[in-house]
Amino acid sequence: MDKVKKLAGQSLLYGTGSIIPKLLNFAILTPFYTRIFAPGVYGTFTELYAYVVILMIVMTFGMETGFFRFAQNKAKLHTVFTTSFVFVGVLAMLFVIGVGLALKPIAELIQYEDKSEYIKWFSYIIAIDAIASLPFAKLRQQEKALKFAIIKMLNVVVNIGLVMFFFVIWPRLWAANPGEGINKLYDPNMGLGYVFIANLITSAIVLLMLSGELKDLKGPVNGKVLKDLLKYSLPIVIIGIAGSINEVAAKIFLKFWLPESYEAMDIVGIYGANFKIAVLMTLFIQMFRYAFEPFLFAQSKGGDSKDLYARILDIFFSLGLVIFLGVMFYLDIVKYYVDEKYWEGLGIVPIILLANLFLGVFYNLSVWYKINDLTRYGAVLAIGGAIVTITLNAILIPIIGFMGSAWAALACYALMMVASYLWGRKIYPVPYKVDRFVINLGVALTLFGLSELVKPDMLLPRLALNTLLLLVFLIWIERQQKLISILLPSRGRKK
Repeated sequence: MDKVKKLAGQSLLYGTGSIIPKLLNFAILTPFYTRIFAPGVYGTFTELYAYVVILMIVMTFGMETGFFRFAQNKAKLHTVFTTSFVFVGVLAMLFVIGVGLALKPIAELIQYEDKSEYIKWFSYIIAIDAIASLPFAKLRQQEKALKFAIIKMLNVVVNIGLVMFFFVIWPRLWAANPGEGINKLYDPNMGLGYVFIANLITSAIVLLMLSGELKDLKGPVNGKVLKDLLKYSLPIVIIGIAGSINEVAAKIFLKFWLPESYEAMDIVGIYGANFKIAVLMTLFIQMFRYAFEPFLFAQSKGGDSKDLYARILDIFFSLGLVIFLGVMFYLDIVKYYVDEKYWEGLGIVPIILLANLFLGVFYNLSVWYKINDLTRYGAVLAIGGAIVTITLNAILIPIIGFMGSAWAALACYALMMVASYLWGRKIYPVPYKVDRFVINLGVALTLFGLSELVKPDMLLPRLALNTLLLLVFLIWIERQQKLISILLPSRGRKK
């Protein structure tokens, strides 16, 4: 139990660095963007950041996970860090040069001929963020969760501040005195471009804040270490690319596969905005992964490791279902975080929430291939998921639009989850409580269905009913998991 509490504590600290910044983005920037930008403009924002997700996987090349794997040997820590950092740094520079040389054909390929400067800026952002990924990984490996959290917090604070400067303060200064000082540089036609410039400046500042972690860059690149890293990490890259395709496929494919009668970029924007409403589940998974990945390697040699992994997944899934019901039961309030013109896409929210929860379960189940150095099996699972995603998007988008993309995501992650469990059971059997998972999922879906079936017309009675249903589920889960005793610090008892 102490080990579970340690993971919970680490997750909460990493959550401070990952959840709170993302929540700030969600609570401030998403409402702001959806109110100042038309759906088509927000669609451009959504699509370009979808490409970033895939490209970041390529640029980091699985070196974060590889670093965790080989940094377990403290004698090789500096060598592993230096080798992985230099590799990513060289790859980042080659990427920027390559994009610069092929800017025009890339712009034509993704239909951004009149916005090629966006592509150039994004190449800089991706390169800088890739280079910063290794110092962040080093903080996680050394369990410096507090410093990690502080830098992540400063990251989002700086970004929000710059966005507000570019879209609120500077336009007013320019309107009052357009020809004076810094106002000469302001371009009122830049629009969305200022979002990307703010991101670029923020990424550069974060890299500077991480410069202290580079003191461990010692000695030349070790060829043998690099070979071991690449051998281990290449399947991770394949897993990441396939996984990122599963995550962002709709945001890229919608433009190309929607019928011509649709305003494609408007649809992309609507889908992207409502996808953001599922952010609580995404953040829960992200905070867990930050703590779990180094944790699973550290605990893999323990005699009780399998029981520990089973217990962790049990708790994870229960909390994920609470988040699912919490968002759906209060969607009448949560939906106001995006502008009303985006609400036609609210139907994807429960589907995406469940899809992301199944993805989180898949990450938990990855124990069997990660600690046994069988990452190539994980690659097979991820590639299979990507094939399912692309195929279902191609079939469903022309028929039911963005709802098809949501159902494709759910089908993909459900199949990956089940396949990973069945495969892992043969190689590294962990005593997961599958019957409890099925029952808890059934109870959650039943309560959600009851809420949708009854659904009083007036808001307050509807929220009251949903609050009662959520309490019912919390009591159900608490009696199973004793979550309060796990998540709260231990207190001494009076004798």
